[in-house]
Amino acid sequence: MSEYIALDAEFIRTNLDTSRIGREIIVYKSTSSTNDIAAEYAKGGEKNNGLAVFAEHQTSGRGRRGSCWQDDKGKSILCSVVIFEPKIGADMITITVAAAVAETIAKNAKIKWPNDILLGAKKVAGILVEAFTKNKKQYFVVGIGINCHQGKKDFDSELAQAATSIDIESGTICDRNRIAKRLLVNLEHFLDIAVKDSDEIVERWRAASMLLGKRITVEHNGAQFTGNCIGVEPAEGLIIQLERGGVRMFHAVSTTIVKNGTEIYNG
Repeated sequence: MSEYIALDAEFIRTNLDTSRIGREIIVYKSTSSTNDIAAEYAKGGEKNNGLAVFAEHQTSGRGRRGSCWQDDKGKSILCSVVIFEPKIGADMITITVAAAVAETIAKNAKIKWPNDILLGAKKVAGILVEAFTKNKKQYFVVGIGINCHQGKKDFDSELAQAATSIDIESGTICDRNRIAKRLLVNLEHFLDIAVKDSDEIVERWRAASMLLGKRITVEHNGAQFTGNCIGVEPAEGLIIQLERGGVRMFHAVSTTIVKNGTEIYNG
């Protein structure tokens, strides 16, 4: 196995062009979950706003709806950021982060509603936003996992059909430290835009969406529905012109996109 350059908190912090996000950076060699660590720090209040927790490996990383996020040590960016932003709700936080992560990875990266980033039609990154309340104030812990150095042999036969990495798609060995720095800068930039003009973020998110105009199948409350995706509303969900039954909205909390009758990997 090739030895890759370790994540370096000092490198990421040096000349970081942000005022909030990443003003404190912690890198763990291994931890159960960066989201859990960040959530503990968040309990300390707004003094920890913008704290970024990275890890080279997670033993209990998780994704949407309790799914497991798989990683090999030193091959991913595993990051959680504490965000105190009372002017933005959970739905807007989610699409803002998705747009920022897509911008960080590549200009041609696509967003698969609600929380996946794709390259070459395969998943390269996932996002998990967890909302908390303290003293009647809401805050967020945003978990981001980006596949960087994985090769095709690092994915089992099932994941190989749905997952990829930056190295696979670029044909080069990427610099995780520079990507981590760019990620924090983009997060702050996109959050600032969201506060000032949420419509701009929505439009950027829609422009990167891979679902609009596509025929898709979703699973909702144990039943499957097929039709054309005619709209994506961040707060409400997918708008689908069903093959049978007219137009219907499907919310992210209770809906999963499926492919050929099999759930698409949502780790």
